[in-house]
Amino acid sequence: MTKTQKTDILIDKIIEGIEEVKGRNTTIIDLRNIDNAVAEYFIIADGTSNTQVSAIADSIKKTVGKTLQHKPWHVEGDDNAEWILIDYIDVVVHVMQRPVREYYNLEELWGDAKVMLLKNEL
Repeated sequence: MTKTQKTDILIDKIIEGIEEVKGRNTTIIDLRNIDNAVAEYFIIADGTSNTQVSAIADSIKKTVGKTLQHKPWHVEGDDNAEWILIDYIDVVVHVMQRPVREYYNLEELWGDAKVMLLKNEL
């Protein structure tokens, strides 16, 4: 299996974990053509509360861990659950509360990258 295939499967499992607990506005940012990008992909999703943001992050870690036996390299933000970052090296997941997501606007920050909105809910 190639590295690209492994990354694609990882992305699928992350999305599955987000959808399991009804994460919203899931977006994939493809950073592969951006010089000095910190990862190949960002996946961003938002939740409506600290509880849901935590549940989304936990679901991602559980789904990826169970199916791929892959643990994140690093996790930040579990304490306040306004913005939880889950780093799988090539894929970095950002689970945020909507106001935090709107404020930091990562999609605009990485405006030169290809952005795909998978699920848009209000």
